[in-house]
Amino acid sequence: MKAIVHHRYGDPDVLRLADVETPTPTRSQVLVRVRAASVNARDWHFLRGDPYVARLGAPELGLRGPKVTVRGTDFAGVVEAVGADVTHLHPGDDVYGEAHGAFAEYVCAPARAVSTMPRNLTYGQAAAVPLAANTALIGLRDRARVGAGHRVLINGASGGVGTFAVQLAKAYGAEVTAVCSAMNAELVESLGADHTVDYTRDDFARDRGRYDVVLDLVGNRSLADLRRALTPRGTVVLSGGGVSGGGSLVGPMGLMVRGTLVARFVRHRVLQLSAVPSAANLAVLTELLESGKLTPIVERTYPLAETAAAIRRLEVEHARAKIVVRVGDHPW
Repeated sequence: MKAIVHHRYGDPDVLRLADVETPTPTRSQVLVRVRAASVNARDWHFLRGDPYVARLGAPELGLRGPKVTVRGTDFAGVVEAVGADVTHLHPGDDVYGEAHGAFAEYVCAPARAVSTMPRNLTYGQAAAVPLAANTALIGLRDRARVGAGHRVLINGASGGVGTFAVQLAKAYGAEVTAVCSAMNAELVESLGADHTVDYTRDDFARDRGRYDVVLDLVGNRSLADLRRALTPRGTVVLSGGGVSGGGSLVGPMGLMVRGTLVARFVRHRVLQLSAVPSAANLAVLTELLESGKLTPIVERTYPLAETAAAIRRLEVEHARAKIVVRVGDHPW
């Protein structure tokens, strides 16, 4: 099969379209013919092996080069085969989910991370959902426990996770303030944001004591700044940040570590966001997507052979919402 691979760390130029062996599903996996995949910040970080400290712990990364050489995580496509223990999915099903190696014609995915695709979405739209929307869902529903009347600030509201977070916070009845550039204000307002803050001109940390929840998706502000915007009993959720300049030792993990230490001594709830792929969460998101309460925003699409350009678009050109990679010449 064709796949996007890299055998050394570097910028998107190290990526190559190559022929590799089609994977075989284990008892608990499904084999999916990929129709579309989407780009996430994690693809950029894994491509560069950044931050360096992640190479010591992430099973996909090695000290000198990647252990998993096919990039990509989010996908949408058609089930080709299922493992012996898989009962909720069948060959021919349209599905979406998460797995390592999604920038390829086929991917093997754990069945626990795959769900039937929403009926009202194209493959391209569906591929934009899993990692980003699941991250937003866990951050707002499970960690911050956002509910009606809460005042929520989302730092990085126009990005992949942010565009879903704005919609989910509104679906839960919150008053949403979106931090983004002026050029993206119209987008986040169309998704339901009640207020916008142009980070190039204004500082949300000046809104001292205003927000019940701050969801930080960028990692570009200090913990003191984030806490300054909170009510006395407010909650800050740290996601680990998005794309950065590269070549960092600890990157956004430094903020996460500081958050863990500070959380023991302050009234604020300082929480970390770790999003685990989940078919159950995808089922929740499917219901929201089919009801129209949630809409994936795709800024641009690229063919599989141009995946390097797609990642560069995210890394360098500050793409908004989601970038999708098209696999094959099928209708989608």
